[in-house]
Amino acid sequence: MLRQVTATRYVTPLREGGSLPGVVEADDEGTYAVKFRGAGQGPKALVAEIIAGELARRLGLPVPDLVVVELDPVVARAEPDQEVQALIKASAGANLGMDFLPGALGYEPAAHPVEPDLAGRILAFDAFVENVDRSWRNPNMLIWHRDLWLIDHGASLYFHHDWAAAGGKVLRPFRADDHVLRAYATNALEPPNVTPELLAEVVALVPEEWLDVPPGRYVDHLAARAAQPEAWLP
Repeated sequence: MLRQVTATRYVTPLREGGSLPGVVEADDEGTYAVKFRGAGQGPKALVAEIIAGELARRLGLPVPDLVVVELDPVVARAEPDQEVQALIKASAGANLGMDFLPGALGYEPAAHPVEPDLAGRILAFDAFVENVDRSWRNPNMLIWHRDLWLIDHGASLYFHHDWAAAGGKVLRPFRADDHVLRAYATNALEPPNVTPELLAEVVALVPEEWLDVPPGRYVDHLAARAAQPEAWLP
């Protein structure tokens, strides 16, 4: 599993996303942006965050550290928003935390050019995990200390929302028309170097209680996709 911490204080909600994540302090003295298991997207969004985020990290892409945050709803007892209170109560137990980057700015394509190699690697990775949520409308990237960071991978792997039909979607092509880095990815795209062993490593990081199928289903699906990049690589 990922490193586990325990929430000690609920600081504030982050109202930019539909899942209503929050800033939480933990017993390791770290501060995390936490996505809650009780949000409308449910545990599958957290599964996608771990598999896509940790895969990206192992492929050399910049992703803030991920942790499992053990949450007792009592830490948010002073929060006045009833919607937040209900969300926290529904999320007792394990949730997903991402290292909070204080002072980070949202990515703006015109203000922050990305060199072609990095842009191409990010685009190819998003094509592999079918991340449809890195568009110019919603880049899901941050600039922190002048460096680019990738966040919010919960919309990836959407095949796992319908396992009965997933087999027919292994080689589904990825449309890059709206990808925020398309204009910067001017080099020929190369598929990410994904192996079954690497996939097994990242899938093993997901808490078992978040999974509704054996972890091998994810490994098999993604390994089959990795084996035929000509079908999905833009």
